[in-house]
Amino acid sequence: MQITSERAAAAIAAGEMRANAIGIPVNIAILDAGAHLKAFVRMDGAVLGSIDVAIAKARTAVLFQVPSDAVWEYCKPGAPAPGLERSNGGLATFAGGIPLFDAGRVPIGAVGVSGGAVPQDLEIARAAAAAIGDRSA
Repeated sequence: MQITSERAAAAIAAGEMRANAIGIPVNIAILDAGAHLKAFVRMDGAVLGSIDVAIAKARTAVLFQVPSDAVWEYCKPGAPAPGLERSNGGLATFAGGIPLFDAGRVPIGAVGVSGGAVPQDLEIARAAAAAIGDRSA
């Protein structure tokens, strides 16, 4: 399975719906398994500076096949790979990036959200991922 344009659009729509429900304009990025942008939206009023952050969260999640915040455990001071967050053009090692897998646990891409508080970004990312058939857990 791959993330089709139709599924990516559905994820964006689901993320926007959740963001509107909690009153937070955000940027939502959907990347394919190769970490290439498949779909993106900057909601009206979303912070311009968080465009790159949304994409970086998704890229971090797809490159390491774990939620973006889980990568921090490997790169924080005293961890096995301190400074890892500076690799791959810069990683976003906080919540809001969710990797996506098919039914066979093959990576198919990731969702990244930025613009709200970190817990809000994660909530919106989960809603977007669910629309693709999130099997990250």
